[in-house]
Amino acid sequence: MLMRTRILAAVGVGLALLATASACGSSKPKTGTPSYAATQASFAAGSTMEKLHNAGKINIGVKFDQPGIGMKNPATDKPEGFDIEIAKVVAAALGLKPEQINFQEAVSKNREPFLQNGTVDLVIASYSITDTRKKVVGFAGPYYQTGQQLMVRKDDSSIKGPDDLSGKKVCSVTGSTPLANIQNKYKSAIAVPFATYTECVQQLTNGSVDAVTTDGAILLGYAAAQPTKLKVVGEPFSKEKYGIGVKLEDTAFRNFINDVLQKAIDNGDWKKAYEATLGKSGNAAPQPPTLERY
Repeated sequence: MLMRTRILAAVGVGLALLATASACGSSKPKTGTPSYAATQASFAAGSTMEKLHNAGKINIGVKFDQPGIGMKNPATDKPEGFDIEIAKVVAAALGLKPEQINFQEAVSKNREPFLQNGTVDLVIASYSITDTRKKVVGFAGPYYQTGQQLMVRKDDSSIKGPDDLSGKKVCSVTGSTPLANIQNKYKSAIAVPFATYTECVQQLTNGSVDAVTTDGAILLGYAAAQPTKLKVVGEPFSKEKYGIGVKLEDTAFRNFINDVLQKAIDNGDWKKAYEATLGKSGNAAPQPPTLERY
């Protein structure tokens, strides 16, 4: 379990850190926390939607250590980030308010077990959709698209991209897609797994590993936290599509969430969520990805 001291050490102010990341858009980011109108709709008898609505609460697995995506703010003891806003959008469609969401930390290796054993109702935790994962859990979305990149120490000029990783120690999270990509596609690199990206960042800053790899959006947040020590290098070398994890057999719930996401894209709530979180880096909201229905 990620210790609070590690959170404080790596990123003390959560999403505010993204304000110093490199800007690549001209739109002025908006401030404040968006709100999403709770729905008063009725749901099919016996459906997951009805059960959650009637229970008045929902358990959602999120990350606690990813600036801009899912980061637990030590000042408020609450998670913040784009994934958190997407969770609020889904909860609102179930007639639930933000305070009726129970956010639980879901590190990469426990996302599937959490869904399978009912620990959480949903996982919204920078959860890349893959064919392998679709065999054990269902996915709504994707609601965001990014790409794998590398982060190195500021004074390291030896790594400019994945082709420079031969013999280098590269840290990523156990059970994550980025770790698997390094192990399968860049076999001359030395993959070093840890439970969280915060731990990987600590390994990088103390010189135990040469690089950290994960999605570019996440790395920008960490680099912004320590701009004199860390930098993100190279172009994205993968395409990662973030999805919302549900139980494999719950097709009705997955379809419902897809409808919610499409509505959020159409009515501007998706953009509102982005601008309140990742948009604080100065990056203009990208084109939302096309939802995959299966």
